[in-house]
Amino acid sequence: MPNLDALTQLPLAERLAAMESLWDSLCNDDAAELSPPWHASVLEERLSELADGQHRDWKAAKHTLRKLTER
Repeated sequence: MPNLDALTQLPLAERLAAMESLWDSLCNDDAAELSPPWHASVLEERLSELADGQHRDWKAAKHTLRKLTER
């Protein structure tokens, strides 16, 4: 396993390239379950809402997310 400290010392471009390589290897691994099963149903629901014109702009979405994460 690579040393995390060594990875954090790499320039940003190299860290991003390493992350992309890791992600690609996960995507090509048939045994890897990258998303839990419920993600598919939520995605379908969101796409349906979008098709029906039921979407919020980014400003409204950020406001909602901030309210949900306030302490």
